[in-house]
Amino acid sequence: MKNPEIVQKPSIFVIGIDCRTSNAPEGGPQDIPKLWERFYSEGIMSQIPNKVSAEVIALYCDYEGDHTAPYSVVIGCPVSSIDIIPEGMVAKTIPSSSYAVFCAIGEYPTSLIETWGNIWKQSDLKRTYTGDFELYGDKFLSGSPKELEVFIAVPNAHSQIIHDN
Repeated sequence: MKNPEIVQKPSIFVIGIDCRTSNAPEGGPQDIPKLWERFYSEGIMSQIPNKVSAEVIALYCDYEGDHTAPYSVVIGCPVSSIDIIPEGMVAKTIPSSSYAVFCAIGEYPTSLIETWGNIWKQSDLKRTYTGDFELYGDKFLSGSPKELEVFIAVPNAHSQIIHDN
């Protein structure tokens, strides 16, 4: 796995549906696919107001600790305003931050699961746990192989040195 690029991102408003889970086998591996199924089966994307693009974001936030502790998952879309939040949905602000960007390329969801596994193994990756997200854009929607980016919030980019394990 190559070293991730470190980028600075402005804050992003997201509206979508959420669940509380963890990375325990009976948690995220079961809860997150169910949330995705609900997102598509209920046509959530078409119900989100003020979308700024056709991108879909899976946001991991409200961590109780590190990646081993409970957290929230929000599947939704970037929006220009969170003034109108449809019933049954939530609004979150992904904070402005430095992010380590990892690319998951290949068969989905296998490539994504492997990418997260590699992220968790990087002991020298200093994470802030303020909000991490997967970005499903054009390269995922129309690309072959499927490609998506995983943004991991990290402290100020200037102090970040990441090595391969």
